[in-house]
Amino acid sequence: MTGKNSLTEAAALPGKQPDAKLGFLQAHDWSTMVTMLSSGLVRSALDSSPDAMVLVDASGRILFANQQAHALFGYEPDALRGERIEQLMPERFRGRHVAHREDFSAENRVRPMGAGLELYARRRDGAEFPVEISLSPLRDQEQALVAATIRDVSERKRFQQELVLAREAAERARQIADDAREAAVRANQAKSRFLATASHDLRQPLQSLSLLNGTLRRLMNHPDAQEALAHQDQAIEAMSRLLNALLDISKLESGAIKPDQVDFPVTRLLEELHHEFAGLAANKGLELEVTTTPECAHSDPSLVGQILRNLISNAIKYTRSGGVHLRGVRRPGGIRIEVSDTGIGIAPNQLQYIYDEFYQIGVPTNSSRNGYGLGLSIVQRLVTLLGLTLEVSSEIGKGTAFAFELPVGRSQPGAVAEAAATQPARQTTAPQVLLVEDDPAVRSATRMLLKVEGYRVFTAGGLAEALAVAREHPGLELLVTDFHLSNNETGTQVVASLRAALGRPLKVVLITGDTSAEVGNLRGDATVRLARKPIHADELLSLMKSLLAP
Repeated sequence: MTGKNSLTEAAALPGKQPDAKLGFLQAHDWSTMVTMLSSGLVRSALDSSPDAMVLVDASGRILFANQQAHALFGYEPDALRGERIEQLMPERFRGRHVAHREDFSAENRVRPMGAGLELYARRRDGAEFPVEISLSPLRDQEQALVAATIRDVSERKRFQQELVLAREAAERARQIADDAREAAVRANQAKSRFLATASHDLRQPLQSLSLLNGTLRRLMNHPDAQEALAHQDQAIEAMSRLLNALLDISKLESGAIKPDQVDFPVTRLLEELHHEFAGLAANKGLELEVTTTPECAHSDPSLVGQILRNLISNAIKYTRSGGVHLRGVRRPGGIRIEVSDTGIGIAPNQLQYIYDEFYQIGVPTNSSRNGYGLGLSIVQRLVTLLGLTLEVSSEIGKGTAFAFELPVGRSQPGAVAEAAATQPARQTTAPQVLLVEDDPAVRSATRMLLKVEGYRVFTAGGLAEALAVAREHPGLELLVTDFHLSNNETGTQVVASLRAALGRPLKVVLITGDTSAEVGNLRGDATVRLARKPIHADELLSLMKSLLAP
């Protein structure tokens, strides 16, 4: 800059003529310049700046430093005047700074100092701190001056560092969350694989044992052998109940079971349950009574059936005399389903515990048990899954009642009628049964049981073999099939393919541990019976006889 200078004008003293305003730079006198910069007006203006400011000549000597500069660097007022600017820098930077200062004098433009670099200043006590410095050249006719604005950025750097640390912590937390989420997904996938494997592979040996036991009971007449088989049958049944209950709870906790809400006739479900449990109740001298309604409900019939099976089973277990009543009644708010009994009842102070796992009324821990105390725990999970509310009322010595209410559904057409004209002529020989099972041990055990019972049995390991048998024996009367088969085939595919090949609604016993919608869709078919793994030999034979009855 040449000629007039804004700093020169700002430093003019009051009462002087306009020509005197140029005196600061025109005089080119060191003492005059210092005197002018020391004037009250200029000092007041510069001291009012929020930042530290220093004015440096070409030789690097400080001509002026405002109050903020002295305070920032820890010097007494006016103590910096005449000192070299390098005194305010860490020693390691001083040698290089002289060359940088000379380059800036030649450059003659406003710019930040050390752009892109980390700059540090040094206080009188030797402490270093980060700074930002803006440089502005000032030039009179003889020498160049530099005005430097210095700002302590320690707080900003600290904040930036904290922000970086916070971001790093957030990134670590996000990574941990991602890892945890991925681990949870893998765990759920592993649990799903376990449940799929357990539902099939763990039940298969029990299935074989149960069917073989049933076969042996029909072949052996010696009283001692019959007694041994009876005990074996009880052990198998106990193992089956526990395995089924544990797998049910695991499926519910893992989220593997998803409700499939449909409209279904209440009568059909309640009559199915009556057929299933009437024999069990009769064996205890109890009467299983069913009162139903022609209305349809809207829910998942498979899961509702599972709820009722647990409630009915419990009612029969804890009832010594009288009976169990299963009711379906239309109410203004929906269809109320109730299971009541004339059993031992539940004390009021025990009602809060009945849904706990492995809790049984009046049974001390580690004592002999009739059951495992898991039925009501499963019921509670299923009720929650379906969004229902389970009510319970009980009185010691008089009985217990469980009830819940289902939304009303739309009316459905009647059950599929069996067209007698399309049925093959009844053969005078043993009924022809096709057994489809991919597990050789289970297939062999089931075949032996059915053969001993008098059926003519054909076997297949999958869909292709089943279709080949159907083409060779078109008079098949009944299909007994597992749901999960090899090569991703299912029992429902076998049912559909055989019915299409035979051109008629072949009667079916579908054996499964699955509660999926695909299985549930067959519940409305009057020519299908669903059997849960591991199925007891007597139960399987009973289902077959009910389907084949004229």
